[in-house]
Amino acid sequence: MKEKLQRVKEVEEGVRIQRHDLRHQLQAVTELVARGDREAALDFLDAAQKRLDERKEISWCRPPVLDAVFASYFDQAQRQGIRVEAKIALPDVLQVNESELAIVLANALENAIHANLTLPPALREIRCKMVGGPGVMLEISNPHTGEISFDSSGLPVAKKEGHGLGVQSICAFCRKNGAVCQFDQSDGWFRFRLVL
Repeated sequence: MKEKLQRVKEVEEGVRIQRHDLRHQLQAVTELVARGDREAALDFLDAAQKRLDERKEISWCRPPVLDAVFASYFDQAQRQGIRVEAKIALPDVLQVNESELAIVLANALENAIHANLTLPPALREIRCKMVGGPGVMLEISNPHTGEISFDSSGLPVAKKEGHGLGVQSICAFCRKNGAVCQFDQSDGWFRFRLVL
């Protein structure tokens, strides 16, 4: 996460420099157009666009720790051939401890990645929806072809020893913060929902 935050700061500094240099670039393009050298003006603009594209960093949301978690796990998923569809709308400041919520996200996304790796590449996908107002609402879903057992509380039951700790961590967060979480499987999809 520290590396992601450092990269974001570097990109923001690069954007500030580019914004500063924009007036010089516009002046040069204006002069090229005035001289009638359209091709040189287009080449100049194309080169400027490429420099901007090189510095582009995807930002998923404003809260920096959550953005780092999204970036890290979405990148990990995509490297594993998992399509990611994300719709995230969060305010700058949340009414919950950002670091604790980040652990919930990390656990849920890690579980979704692991579940996807049991599927053929063409079926791999993670869908993530999250809004921050009026309260925090989160849904992470992934395709799942096997059967999942749920205990009497509606929590998924781990089939292997050492698994299931992420769900326990999520439940501890919910108890501490008065949140509600739900896990279900229907229509070939496993879904995790959290409302805070």
